[in-house]
Amino acid sequence: MPAIHYTISKIQHIIGASGKLITDTPITNLLTDSRKINNPGASVFFALSDRRDGHTFIPEVYKAGVHNFVVKHLPDDVAAYPKANFLVVSNVLKALQKLAAQHRKAFDLEIIGVTGSNGKTIVKEWLYQLLCPDKKIVRNPKSYNSQIGVALSVWQIEEQHNLGIFEAGISTTHEMEQLEHMIKPTVGVLTHIGTAHNEGFKDDAEKLTEKLKLFTHSNLLVYQYDDLAAYKGKVPGKRHFTWSRKFNQADLYVFSETVIAKKYYLRAKFKDTEIECLVPFVDEASIENAISCWATLLALDYDPVVIDDRMERLVPVSMRMELKQGINDCSIIDDSYNSDIQSLEIALNFLNQQNQHPKRTLILSDIFQSGLEQDVLYKQVANLVKEKKTDKIIGVGKAISEHRALFKTTESVFFDDTDTLLEQLSQLNFNNETILIKGSRSFEFERLSKALVQKAHETVLEINLNALQNNLNHYKAKLNPGVKLMAMVKAFSYGSGSFEVANMLQFNKVDYLAVAFIDEGVSLRDAGINLPIMVLNPEPSAYDKMVAFNLEPEIYSYKLLDDFIKFAQQKNIAAYPIHIKIDTGMRRLGFEEFEIEHLCDVLKDNKYVHVQSIFSHLAGSDADIHDTFTLLQLDLFTKIYRQIENSLSYTVIKHIANTSAITRWPVAQMDMVRLGIGLYGIDGAIKEEPSPLQTVASLKTSIAQIKHVKAGETIGYNRNGSLPEDGKIATVRIGYADGYLRAFGNGAGKMLVNGTLAPTVGNVSMDMCMIDITGAIGVKEGDEVVVFNEEYRIEELAKQIGTIPYEILTNVSQRVKRVYFYE
Repeated sequence: MPAIHYTISKIQHIIGASGKLITDTPITNLLTDSRKINNPGASVFFALSDRRDGHTFIPEVYKAGVHNFVVKHLPDDVAAYPKANFLVVSNVLKALQKLAAQHRKAFDLEIIGVTGSNGKTIVKEWLYQLLCPDKKIVRNPKSYNSQIGVALSVWQIEEQHNLGIFEAGISTTHEMEQLEHMIKPTVGVLTHIGTAHNEGFKDDAEKLTEKLKLFTHSNLLVYQYDDLAAYKGKVPGKRHFTWSRKFNQADLYVFSETVIAKKYYLRAKFKDTEIECLVPFVDEASIENAISCWATLLALDYDPVVIDDRMERLVPVSMRMELKQGINDCSIIDDSYNSDIQSLEIALNFLNQQNQHPKRTLILSDIFQSGLEQDVLYKQVANLVKEKKTDKIIGVGKAISEHRALFKTTESVFFDDTDTLLEQLSQLNFNNETILIKGSRSFEFERLSKALVQKAHETVLEINLNALQNNLNHYKAKLNPGVKLMAMVKAFSYGSGSFEVANMLQFNKVDYLAVAFIDEGVSLRDAGINLPIMVLNPEPSAYDKMVAFNLEPEIYSYKLLDDFIKFAQQKNIAAYPIHIKIDTGMRRLGFEEFEIEHLCDVLKDNKYVHVQSIFSHLAGSDADIHDTFTLLQLDLFTKIYRQIENSLSYTVIKHIANTSAITRWPVAQMDMVRLGIGLYGIDGAIKEEPSPLQTVASLKTSIAQIKHVKAGETIGYNRNGSLPEDGKIATVRIGYADGYLRAFGNGAGKMLVNGTLAPTVGNVSMDMCMIDITGAIGVKEGDEVVVFNEEYRIEELAKQIGTIPYEILTNVSQRVKRVYFYE
């Protein structure tokens, strides 16, 4: 909520919008997402058109109680919104940014702006940890550093804040000026300059020049001396503070680095004096980010002794929520390392997406360093909990317990500390509910998470829901207006999960889901998924169940059609939706051309079924070698669907485009497209590097034991494995029962260990296999081993054994624990 008072008329004046107001209302909330509405009566919705046209969501936003809109054009049916104020602007995003920039101008406070290629979010969060004992800080929630995210972050500035820390991320030229205009940092911090987003710039110099624009009006700029040593342009900032691990001319010269008891001991020269710093991390990225924070506090004139004390108490930054399987048929959302009002709203939105259980529970600790009076803070929290329809709250901490009367949930219980909650955990009788764990670091809610998460195999398939959402949006952006999207979630969503993935797809408003079998559809319905669901392989013996759960069958033969019509007659079912499959050359399933005339006769005026869609499947849409055949399929399908539709008294949905066709065949979009493996980051039709798709799934295991073996000693079943020279092998906790196929044995497969690819040795066993770690450095028992991830891609594994990524992904066993990440 902004500190200064806004009304819709004041906002109209600031952004220079036209439009006649129905009523002048106070505004506290800016909305850009129709799915995340809070306090609708005091909100204004910006109809952005970044990926999908925000104007199409006006009806549902209005229905949710929002009556203020910033639009590029009035709705065609504007009379349907009698209570709405429509502010018309030429560019909705620019209007949002203009409002944020004006809000920033209203406050005279120090602001630290952070940008770079890597480490922006970590540096921002660590600076927050280091400075919050002295300052009341506002910052981006999570990594809200985009053109939209920065505007929404800056809007959070209130009168009680005396420091802002905002990160800014760009991917191409001409983006930073708008971010600088909104943030207006007085202090700049440039983090590591690496290869991220290289594709958006012609060279490194152009990328650096663009990033430096954030600091155009800064009084102070902190950066690594090495990054700008060869830079030819003008470095902005009235004053510069540099640091380096190589060059002693930097203001902070780190000349000694030592690992002591799993901590990193740094010694440096600063103002001709030797100073020291101990940080609780040893990985290279964390050390670089920590030094950047160290330099920033020194540049801000903090005492080196005070900085050292605070740096040693830095805690890891977890920016991702984890969705895990919990005890007693519960789902656990683990966000247990930080708690503030902004990230709480994000977490509650994610909780709201979950439909698999009838109850939603929040476990929340006291919130620190909010800058608000406790009465104001917990009233805001209670209102948020109520608006997000949380059924049960468990509060932990003296402050939240003192404000228990504010919470009006169906169930509530409060504890003074985490120890007391853990002692009484069994009495809370968690069962069949989604539980969000949201706690400040000092409450050690990781102990609570450990108690509630179901114990499982150490081999884990991590699913990045943000990456899945990014991939979905990539394909949505390719669709023509009005084209629907069906998401394929068959085979346990290609091995990635069922309701976890379906909830995300439903939240992101796909139009249809498709499953292979009726039982898969029933599981989704049981998990609260209400989207239309097509069943690709309906079994006549389960038609009762299919109808009971409102699932729609694919009909690909006369026998199947006759069976279903007879079933509908017996049950007195009218106009049940079906999907007609046409074989245009795949030669797998579907009606053939010679059968269509009779099919039309059967379907015409049939009162028992209603043809919801007609579809076919392309056999080679990903490869140009098959383009002639693809054109033949498209021509044949067009001829057939027109014949069928002409025989009916209504129009139907037509679809033939699969993942690769969305990429390569825009002409094949028709009324709907079917998105499958592309959701999970794999599309054979995409040739560009790097791919615009993100890796969704990462399969990881760990080392159970390390052995030194002699040259020629046999290893594993049937004595098939050996090393040519003396060396080391690691036994890892994955085998063919987990989905790591026996074909990967005897050196065919490799795994990533501490950055080194280690080949398999000997046969793959049921539960374990061995890898050669002779060339890997610093490997120890318990270390993580990557089977595939965004760096070592699943496509590479498929090549190793001559298969396709589909087979690798769908083969991952159900006994492998799935953990879902969402930021």
